[in-house]
Amino acid sequence: MKVLFVYPRYPDTFWSFRHALKFISKKASLPPLGLLTVAAMLPADWEKRLVDLNVANLEDADIQWADYVFISAMSIQSESVKTIIHRCKSLGTKIVAGGPLFTARHDEFKDVDHFVLNEAEITLPLFLEDLTNGTPKQIYTTDEWADIGNTPTPLWELINIKHYATMNIQYSRGCPYDCDFCDITVLYGRKPRTKEKDQVIGELESLYTAGWRGNIFLVDDNFIGNKGKVKKEILPAIIEWMNQRKYPFVFSTEVSLNLADDEELMRLMVQAGFDAVFIGIESPNEDSLVECGKVTNKNRDMIACIKKIQQFGLQVQGGFIVGFDNDPASIFDKLSAFIQESGIATAMVGLLNAPKGTKLYKRLHSEGRLLKSFSGDNTDFSMNFVPKMSREALIEGYKNILQHIYSPKQYYARVKEFLKNYKQPRVGIHNFKLSRLMALYKSMLLLGVIGKERYHYWKLFIWTLIRRPRHFPLAITLSIYGFHFRKIFEQHILEL
Repeated sequence: MKVLFVYPRYPDTFWSFRHALKFISKKASLPPLGLLTVAAMLPADWEKRLVDLNVANLEDADIQWADYVFISAMSIQSESVKTIIHRCKSLGTKIVAGGPLFTARHDEFKDVDHFVLNEAEITLPLFLEDLTNGTPKQIYTTDEWADIGNTPTPLWELINIKHYATMNIQYSRGCPYDCDFCDITVLYGRKPRTKEKDQVIGELESLYTAGWRGNIFLVDDNFIGNKGKVKKEILPAIIEWMNQRKYPFVFSTEVSLNLADDEELMRLMVQAGFDAVFIGIESPNEDSLVECGKVTNKNRDMIACIKKIQQFGLQVQGGFIVGFDNDPASIFDKLSAFIQESGIATAMVGLLNAPKGTKLYKRLHSEGRLLKSFSGDNTDFSMNFVPKMSREALIEGYKNILQHIYSPKQYYARVKEFLKNYKQPRVGIHNFKLSRLMALYKSMLLLGVIGKERYHYWKLFIWTLIRRPRHFPLAITLSIYGFHFRKIFEQHILEL
């Protein structure tokens, strides 16, 4: 059997980092971890190829070579998915589809031959058995949760790791919290399911053996969902391995804000090589947090928590939302001020949307307020429901937030605020990379000479060299990030 794995293209979005990737000559941020894992689940004697449309073109000859094309995607990739499906059908190659997009909305893709939905550890063997017997069905689904302790190591040899800025692995699935706008618990449940320490170390070793050195993103939606196991087993094992291998990797992941409550956990994460965490802050408005069920953020000084995490050596990247029913007219100024004070440079502010299957989706459906499917991009000024605030006021207020926090003056001031507070860990890789020198050179040219931020760029450049020289590479990185974020939001605003 010949299988072609195809990963759809991402549009230009906040997390695509497409404008930033040019500075380090990379083609994509992350490889398609789901497809690489599924590839490892297929029979070893099958021929396998992978085309990631974010790094290469899909040729007709690729599709014609395959007996089956396997596609996995998220909602934001749906337009690219439709193009891939059309091309496969026109060339007569059968399609197998899975992943979050199809699990939530498979009824929208009539031309797919076989859907392998939910978690592949359960549904893929059922499909393969029927395929062997010549009786494959169109839909394979389950309401059970997989034991990811049996999930194989991704098949890294299907990609060229040099095309990517960061590698990725998964330690857990599921989140103990149940925010009403989030579909993670719909897809993966509320009880975190985890891999064992030997499994995690084995995956790190596989990337090390493949020649990777640099950033690794743990894709868990809440890495600390099971704090006890992370502290007692996983982090100590990673620390030991990283020491043995002389710290070849730098880790980042997603956590909840209650990380700030556990100093031992923060110290272990930093010792293991973590330097950044993404946290869903959502809103500084307490009533909006109550509305969406964001229990971990309620009744606490969120600014103090963020500053504490930064002081332990972890950069906080934040997610924020406007458009809650309980958002007052003052939310836009309040959120802008909160972001500035927090020193969160990477602040993704999006409009509230309701993914299919979530509690929010069900509530809005019962209220007759749903409009369409969620695009997957909550930073593109689209909403899939009728908000309580007038849509015009909401869009205008949202635009004002973006123009404020990503204006050069405010963004660079926020980076400086972060660097003042940040305590950079002394563990980690220090090996020289030519790509970093090239990124510095390109930033000096594109940001310091041509860019409209040149005054603020050079001000931060000189201040960091004099006052925080150990933070200089990070200052340049965040300057480049800011360039990307401004490009994305300027593009969205022009499309309004």
